[in-house]
Amino acid sequence: MPQNPQMPEPAGQVSDAVRGNWVDHLAPAWSRPYLRLSRADRPIGTWLLLLPCWWGLGLAILHDGQPRLVDLWIFVGCGFGAWLMRGAGCTWNDITDRNIDGSVERTRSRPIPSGQVSVKQAAAYMALQALIAFAILLTFNRAAIVMGIIALIPVAIYPFAKRFTWWPQVFLGLAFNWGALLAWVAHTGSLHPAAVVLYLCGIAWTLFYDTIYAHQDKEDDALIGVKSTARLFADQTPQWLKRFLVLAVVLMTVAVLLAMAGRSGSPFAVLLALLGPWAFGAHMVWQLRQLNTEDHAICLKLFRANRDAGLIPLLFFAGAAFV
Repeated sequence: MPQNPQMPEPAGQVSDAVRGNWVDHLAPAWSRPYLRLSRADRPIGTWLLLLPCWWGLGLAILHDGQPRLVDLWIFVGCGFGAWLMRGAGCTWNDITDRNIDGSVERTRSRPIPSGQVSVKQAAAYMALQALIAFAILLTFNRAAIVMGIIALIPVAIYPFAKRFTWWPQVFLGLAFNWGALLAWVAHTGSLHPAAVVLYLCGIAWTLFYDTIYAHQDKEDDALIGVKSTARLFADQTPQWLKRFLVLAVVLMTVAVLLAMAGRSGSPFAVLLALLGPWAFGAHMVWQLRQLNTEDHAICLKLFRANRDAGLIPLLFFAGAAFV
């Protein structure tokens, strides 16, 4: 529901939060700073972490030929886990970036630089989220538990990447798409080349959407020396985004073919699954046509639109699983 323009902004609201979100208007006042640390008022990040998990599960089901009852829990467990680990990861990011965030217009209203929570409180909240997520992980098979623990490595490194490389979006991709591997393993018990290729597809997709997102901060980033692909590509951004788009579509197509190779059953299921990557790519083409890297509102709108882009192939995978 859109916020009434005559109403004052809620106290402590983060500048790029979704207006009218439930955190700022419905959550108890004491919980709002912590929910803002989790980005509960900005749910797109949870979707972008969750969707590769569901892609991996969907392709694993297509690989095996039929869903199992346990897949329902993997589907739901990944949802809870993505919310918690996105929250823990963002809290870690805000702790490490607390001095940088205070110098950037878009981020200075976040809970730590704005004084809503202390670093110690944020660290305790981060640990709580991670522990609950770990409890969920323990309900999966042993191989998935190992994959979940390994995922902490790119999560820990990512906040520092923008200090030493022009490609921090690669590190974000490594962290945000790990769920494609984990969910595949949770279903099958072992890795497969299809899952690895799908993971690489997710990294290309992350380079696409997060480069768009990073254009919101490029002026402030230049002043404080923070690196990003948005600054690196500058006016060449559309050309680079086209490359990431093509790479993501090709890699997802290969992942589908590898997952369904040798599968008996309806050829229509294979065709339906292969339509997923191309519909995914069509949405990204639409984003490119709307893009104006100098318009921060457009950049934010297109970044958020990637929830829909990521849901599109999932719908095709689900349809193919039941053909």
